[in-house]
Amino acid sequence: MEKFYYEIPSIARKNEAIEYINEFYEYKSDIHGTGGLQRFLDNYEGWLEKLEEDYKREPNEEKVPARTYFLIRSNDNKIIGMINIRLALNERLKKYGGHIGYSIRPKERGKGYNKINLYLGLKICKEYGIEKVFMDADKENPASWKTMESLGGINIREYYDDENAHCIVKDYEIHINDSIKNNSTIYEPMIEKVTLNKDIEKDYEL
Repeated sequence: MEKFYYEIPSIARKNEAIEYINEFYEYKSDIHGTGGLQRFLDNYEGWLEKLEEDYKREPNEEKVPARTYFLIRSNDNKIIGMINIRLALNERLKKYGGHIGYSIRPKERGKGYNKINLYLGLKICKEYGIEKVFMDADKENPASWKTMESLGGINIREYYDDENAHCIVKDYEIHINDSIKNNSTIYEPMIEKVTLNKDIEKDYEL
């Protein structure tokens, strides 16, 4: 059985991380959940500094604290996906964007990997005291919203967004405890280890 775990980005993965983003450009695929890595291909060290700033940030109506992870397939030590988890939501993100952005590299899609990606993400959210996550996806991206539904996502709204995405958007809520309980027998055997954040010291509520 394949095993997976989250890893906080470090300099050791520099070349692999850049290769990960370049694969999206090769396949002309949209990029999500990378913490802005695609803007730092010539300054990976600067991206790592940005991630630390993201994590330590006090939430406000402009930006919120967030954690970004690599999804590693332990069988071959390869970056398979990424996820960006916002630890609090401001008013803008409560309407569009939500808690989580994620991606699976193009060559590894169609294998169900984003489900384990989201399951691990929900476990991280639980560590931060988040009980319910809000997520959204373009209606024309069924791979994303079907992943949400498979983990217990409830479709709470569907609308045409003429301000941000300029397409039909589907909004979802996932109750974390219920999702983990209902899916643990499927995904726990696939987890090699989980990067838990022991340095949680503050409440991220706005």
